[in-house]
Amino acid sequence: MGGIMTAEPLAEPTAASGCRWPVPPQDGYTVDDLFTLPDLPPHTELIDGSLVFVSPQRIFHSLMIDLLVTGLRGSVPEGLKVLREMTVVLDRRNGPEPDVCVVHARSVTSREQTRFEAADVLLAVEVVSPDSEARDHDTKPRKYAAAGIPHFWLAEMSAEHRQPVVRTYELDPVTKTYEPTGTHRDQLKLTVPYDLSLDISSAALDAL
Repeated sequence: MGGIMTAEPLAEPTAASGCRWPVPPQDGYTVDDLFTLPDLPPHTELIDGSLVFVSPQRIFHSLMIDLLVTGLRGSVPEGLKVLREMTVVLDRRNGPEPDVCVVHARSVTSREQTRFEAADVLLAVEVVSPDSEARDHDTKPRKYAAAGIPHFWLAEMSAEHRQPVVRTYELDPVTKTYEPTGTHRDQLKLTVPYDLSLDISSAALDAL
């Protein structure tokens, strides 16, 4: 979600703008840069050494995150926590921010915590925005799978029916790729990553 700052040098700012972007290093940014560069916009991600900035989001994106977080927390077992918009460090050049994730409770160490490791995450969820469609459908799930995150969900607005749809995936540990396990409308009922039943209908979304 959002625009990308690549490892290519940027033009110098104009005097009128008063804005100075950091010049990317030759080999791209690292996760350490993501957490130390000053004045980065909120929810900046790191993908393949490039900074990805968040564009203004549509209300569907915000409400769908709320719907999933509320539903997941309603049945989350002891030992797990449901979080929204937290950075997950996959390797030194990749620090994406899933819209929702389920992590092991033991990995939550303080209220000032800003990141999790891939091994901490049981489920990563992306809610698709128009400008992040390619990353959410392709780049991020490939990276989540390669990092060993067991479950992935992709939530979006169905172009045909104009209602929420959630596609669920489970990791094949041999190939380190995700296998589809279902396409869900109206009701999301699963036994993994734990027993849950979520109302994902348009009515539930509109009621928020």
